[in-house]
Amino acid sequence: MDLQLSGRVAIVTGASRGIGLAIARTLAEEGAHVVAASRTPADAKVLNVAVDLMDPDAPAEVVARAVAEFGGVDILVNNAGGPPPGAILPRGGFMTPADADWAAMVEFNLFSVVRMVRAVVPHLLERGGGSIVNVSSTMARQPGAVNVDYSAAKAAVLALGKSLSAEYGPQGIRVNTVSPGPVLTDWWTKEGGAAEVFAGMVGSDRDSVLTEVAPAMMGLATGRLAHPQEIADVVALLASPRSGSTVGAEFVVDGGQLKEI
Repeated sequence: MDLQLSGRVAIVTGASRGIGLAIARTLAEEGAHVVAASRTPADAKVLNVAVDLMDPDAPAEVVARAVAEFGGVDILVNNAGGPPPGAILPRGGFMTPADADWAAMVEFNLFSVVRMVRAVVPHLLERGGGSIVNVSSTMARQPGAVNVDYSAAKAAVLALGKSLSAEYGPQGIRVNTVSPGPVLTDWWTKEGGAAEVFAGMVGSDRDSVLTEVAPAMMGLATGRLAHPQEIADVVALLASPRSGSTVGAEFVVDGGQLKEI
């Protein structure tokens, strides 16, 4: 299926690895001009812009580079998120994160999205519309006793998408949200990552957590964590004009984790 993305200009944040890298590569393969915003370069055929999205000036810099290089912006994928630099998730219950932890989590997962949208909306309007895809998490809908600050920030991202779609949908800007469940990224797999932290909590080992413990604990109907490409494929479809009537929606890609109606 032709996604009609050839020649369109897309900004992808957090594009150096994991889900963001898969998104950047997929959009580039579909013919889009991709601007990858991350602290380290993305290993893909894209224009890399090295920025720290916790810097309030970074979003305007990214958008300015996209406009200078390609003449405008058609697509924004707000993928950057997760543990702020220096933070390790999962962490314990409500009393674990201090004020500074909360502030960093909200800055990275919510304010970076707010600022990117603020920077890109005027350019989307100049083009007659476009697509914004925000990446949230199933933890926005199924919060628990761990990662309380992360769940709250991602719930705010989900609400933000609904509000933006109501305001800008009539002006041709489609805003939608993708909420992944657990995904095989370095957040889980790296040394000291979530798999090792969970292993310490439950008295298991890293590999068993990835293949057995986590899928069972989270009730994944597929019995496995998702692959980054599975998230990227949904994002690409939402970015495409082929999804022209999809506005203000949330697409959950979680292996059957969420079961509520």
